[in-house]
Amino acid sequence: MIPPSPRPAVRLRPKVDPRPLRHGFPWVYADQLVTDRRTRALDPGALAVLEDAERRPLGLVTVNPNSKIIARMLDRDPEAEIGADWLATRLRHALALRARLFDAPFYRLVHAEGDRLPGVIIDRFGDLAVIQPNAAWAQTHLDALVAALVSVTGVARVVCNGTGRARALEGLPEVTEVLRGHVDAPVPVAMNGATYLADVLGGQKTGLFFDQRPNHAFAASLVRGGGRVLDVFAHVGGFALAALAAGADSALAVDSSAPALALAEQGAAAGGTGAPLSTRRGDAFAVMEALAAEGARFDLVVCDPPAFAPNRGALDAGLRAYERVARLAAPLVAPGGYLALCSCSHAADLGAFRAACARGIGRAGRAGQIIRTGFAGPDHPQLPQLAESGYLKALFWRLDG
Repeated sequence: MIPPSPRPAVRLRPKVDPRPLRHGFPWVYADQLVTDRRTRALDPGALAVLEDAERRPLGLVTVNPNSKIIARMLDRDPEAEIGADWLATRLRHALALRARLFDAPFYRLVHAEGDRLPGVIIDRFGDLAVIQPNAAWAQTHLDALVAALVSVTGVARVVCNGTGRARALEGLPEVTEVLRGHVDAPVPVAMNGATYLADVLGGQKTGLFFDQRPNHAFAASLVRGGGRVLDVFAHVGGFALAALAAGADSALAVDSSAPALALAEQGAAAGGTGAPLSTRRGDAFAVMEALAAEGARFDLVVCDPPAFAPNRGALDAGLRAYERVARLAAPLVAPGGYLALCSCSHAADLGAFRAACARGIGRAGRAGQIIRTGFAGPDHPQLPQLAESGYLKALFWRLDG
């Protein structure tokens, strides 16, 4: 007879189909779990054995009674020991992929569920790594995670970026701190021929968006022989700097953040392209309207806004916002020029996003063809059972006259 596990057990409700979980879906929602007094009393981040309604084990989960995602699958083995060895094994597996993909250690090292470390984001900047522990279990095991990260990768500096919507949904406080080493300046990152400066302490997310790397490269190829570029929602100049490095004649970066635009300017200077980068701070919608009134036209216009539809409840409003972006951006594209429209909203699938963009372009009196559909780079692997892990879409249009 197999002795019972010393761990607490949590159980699916009788009418919940366990097959998606058996086949790789990693989450259990609060309305799918029996939330009796014992379950509600579990500390956020506690480990438990997940059982189906017949009390057959499905795997080892971490439980957070305060979250709508009440349980996250950690291991199919309900007896797995979550410690230094387990964490190091997952990190080595993630590192092996990135080491094969990239010549230099600048990439997303861990992409949450896509790398079987649910709720954990780790971006690497050479000898520095930024961890986003966006699930309660990761916060609970943060010391062990940092130790395993240093052991596996050899990084000397580690920053915890505990900010953002995901942590709020888990009931976790906002905190950013240096856990190992010393950080006193933005980190230079060479990518696509350009130099970017990542503010790993005060910038958005981890300081740089590695996910757009292949889309930066394709956009830059469209102005390799020269051209004028407009980068809206530019952050630290992701598309603009890559375009200048490829040979664009000029680029205008638009963002609401003065510190981000200052980093874009510093990156342009560090890249030494010689082509001018200008910046314009303000609300992106208002700036695009003003540029249209000025008669400005560009050979490439890129719009990479924040997530307008971060959840299903915001989907309709988000799609209207994406349509508005397309409607305001399309008139700024010179005849025969290119328009790149991006979405990082997982709630807006590709079809809905594409339709919203097409409506906006049509309402602007323009027409065109889609020449490429881009996604996040391969350092952002997708868990096939979890659509949210494939959040990024980038549509490249060639507009008619």
